[in-house]
Amino acid sequence: MEQRTLGSEGLTVGVQGLGCMGMSAFYGTTDETESLATIDRALELGVTLLDTAESYGPFANEQLLGKALAGRRDAAVLATKTGVEITDDGQVVGLNGRPDYMRHALERSLRHLGTDHVDLYYLHRIDPGVPIEETVGALAELVAEGKARHIGVCEASASTIRRAHAVHPLAAVQTEYSLFERGIEHNGVRDALRELGIGLVAYSPLGRGFLSGAITSPDDFAADDWRRTDPRFQGENFDRNLDVVKAVNSLAQAKGVTPSQLALAWVQHQGAVAIPGTKRRRYLEENIAATEIALTDQDLAAIEAVAPHGVVTGERYAPEHMGTLDG
Repeated sequence: MEQRTLGSEGLTVGVQGLGCMGMSAFYGTTDETESLATIDRALELGVTLLDTAESYGPFANEQLLGKALAGRRDAAVLATKTGVEITDDGQVVGLNGRPDYMRHALERSLRHLGTDHVDLYYLHRIDPGVPIEETVGALAELVAEGKARHIGVCEASASTIRRAHAVHPLAAVQTEYSLFERGIEHNGVRDALRELGIGLVAYSPLGRGFLSGAITSPDDFAADDWRRTDPRFQGENFDRNLDVVKAVNSLAQAKGVTPSQLALAWVQHQGAVAIPGTKRRRYLEENIAATEIALTDQDLAAIEAVAPHGVVTGERYAPEHMGTLDG
């Protein structure tokens, strides 16, 4: 698999990683046996970056990865996140960027992951009540102690990214980016990353599964699938966005690939490291095949014609979650 360097301090990962959240939370029924087999297969196929967070479960996803990497920690570049405060008994409190919580959370994550360090430690969300300089200063101390090798931030504005990077070099910024969500091309974030030499890690590169072409009705979701509350999957928004998916699917068929593969190849072409989430080997293998797809100028023009910025209708999250996004 093609390798990409995130940031200026030598963190190298495969061009496609694996988002592990859905193996433990938010997307309906879980299957630990299949999830562990999926992680095994990912590593066999050249995936190196495994992405988790303390809030996925809470804690369950970190514990799953700890089990998956037992005895072979060096096989993966392990990324986890903090910044959403969780009590030790698993109760979600809210945003917390205080330095003392950064330390407490990472030490707890290390126990759950069964390791003495993480390769990439993200601030999951920006706490508006704590100056970013204080939070990143605490993360820098954890790097100095060897508990985190590199740091990053998630869903941060361009100004926050610049302030954070001035305290300690950021290896990566993780944000939603796909043919369904292209906001960073227009709000200054992508420009800041390129200027500062910070890597872009794209989560939800398949539009939370919409771009797979497999979702044809809101009823396709399990009762406990959080996408039932996602505005882009509701009412008229769903119907309009499904039209975009159908157009992407037509382009994919003409190229002889699946819509998921076309969407992932596009993200890869933009210079991002995509971390599509899946909990099944068959989807993993389909996704990874996208790393071998080359897009021509004609392909890119056709994609732009059917999925330009702003074509998707509906907010990215329900109102209570939109408020956690920086800027």
